[in-house]
Amino acid sequence: MSAPIGGQAVLEGVMMRGPSNWAVAVRKPNGQIAEVCRPIESVMKRHWFFRLPVVRGVIALGESLAIGFRALSISAQYAAQEDGADGDGEVETELSRGALFFAFAVAIAFAVMLFKVTPALITNWLPIDTTGWFVIVEGLIRVTLFVLYLSLISLLPDLRRVFQYHAAEHKAINAYEAGEDLTPQTVQRYSLIHPRCGTAFLLWVMVIAIFVFAFFGRPAWYWLIATRVLLLPVIAGIAYELIRFAGKHTDNRLLMTLLAPGLWLQRLTTREPTLDQLEVSIRALREVLALERRDAGPDAKRVEVMA
Repeated sequence: MSAPIGGQAVLEGVMMRGPSNWAVAVRKPNGQIAEVCRPIESVMKRHWFFRLPVVRGVIALGESLAIGFRALSISAQYAAQEDGADGDGEVETELSRGALFFAFAVAIAFAVMLFKVTPALITNWLPIDTTGWFVIVEGLIRVTLFVLYLSLISLLPDLRRVFQYHAAEHKAINAYEAGEDLTPQTVQRYSLIHPRCGTAFLLWVMVIAIFVFAFFGRPAWYWLIATRVLLLPVIAGIAYELIRFAGKHTDNRLLMTLLAPGLWLQRLTTREPTLDQLEVSIRALREVLALERRDAGPDAKRVEVMA
């Protein structure tokens, strides 16, 4: 395996990324596949500090979210094209930096309020005296909200195709990591579950938070909210190290058993893809692999990639 690869489902397509490049492939309304490729200038290449454990996870998560928003904006523009649009035309415009930052901020604020602040406030209203029970109940409420949220959105018909492309992304990466030929028929045989998936990552963020928050007891409500928000990068960094380790030791049965809940949860955000959808995923993967081979060199810095 020449390069670590991650990805994300977008509207009628898949984004794949490596250490130095990302590519998005989208099925246009006229049936053709459009591709857009962009380089990545990761801050992890600039200084050793950003490649330290935990720190690298925070950086990798932030970069993945930023690239994901850019890929979504590109796929949305292709999806909006008329059915008779020129198949050779490429989307030239993306979200401006301001629009990207606004969308990023709104998404993060929503997630923090729903899955961090809300469980803490609900638990704070309950008649719980001990710190241990407080963080355990808060964690259970947080995980329950997360699972309910995923269960509800998985019922939306409009998201079914996105979840199929999510599975197509996983299958293509699994086949690539196994050294298989990247053809739709071959890739189809592989699992739609991947240890480095963002869904599993988010679940472990919530589980690890229980242990981290236990050190802070049950402070006043304003410090309660502050700790839940300010400690999120630290928790995300720790969760990333766990997911990263799991991705490198998929043959460890004990570790896979420990991580099984995160793998099961992916069943809510994946659906079996069609061969046409796998073709799109493979196109994005082939494109980014070609770019990574071009940019590979003995002096290349290690960059972390989330699946």
